[in-house]
Amino acid sequence: PDLPSKAHVLALKMTNLSDEALITAILDGSESAFEQLVERHQDRLFGLLRRLVRDRFAVEDLAQEVFVKVFQKLHTFNRESAFFTWVYRIAVNTATDYLERQGRRKLRLVEDTSTLDSGERESGYGGAAEPLIEEELRRVTRGILEALPEKYRTILVLREYEDLSYTEMAEVLGCSMGTVESRLFRARKRFKDAIERQHPDLAPANRGGRS
Repeated sequence: PDLPSKAHVLALKMTNLSDEALITAILDGSESAFEQLVERHQDRLFGLLRRLVRDRFAVEDLAQEVFVKVFQKLHTFNRESAFFTWVYRIAVNTATDYLERQGRRKLRLVEDTSTLDSGERESGYGGAAEPLIEEELRRVTRGILEALPEKYRTILVLREYEDLSYTEMAEVLGCSMGTVESRLFRARKRFKDAIERQHPDLAPANRGGRS
């Protein structure tokens, strides 16, 4: 059989490197290390941007813009936190700037139907609901999340869809742990209150769910 090329061997080695090792290689001038870092994190980044920005064409441009910023600012990464939380912070700021340029102050969430709906989790719905009720909950969730102020919408996305820890959210948003806790509490309360006010028939108390 043909021997693997040097490029192939290098790619395999890069695949096995940690983020920190790849960052060191990038700062030493390795283009292949940066390509590996992008490939490793691009799916998660695209998922985040899709939930923050409705326009799928804009998502592609924004992802490229985020990675350009990552490359330009990589020397400022202090390595005290996880690399992806640092990237998330850049991504959230980039998406917010884009929406402000478009004249929209609210981040718009696009639901991922493969993920448990945040409305069901935070409103206390449990177990397998009927398909029609699940579809109605997804529709209601989209409407309520789109009406939330940007800061509440963003923190719900990071927690309920991206599953970030409180520490990671504080790093991404550039705020204290106390701010994260209070903001998430208010966001969840606003969401629950909106469900009960606008769609009382879907509220857990009226569906036999947990209160």
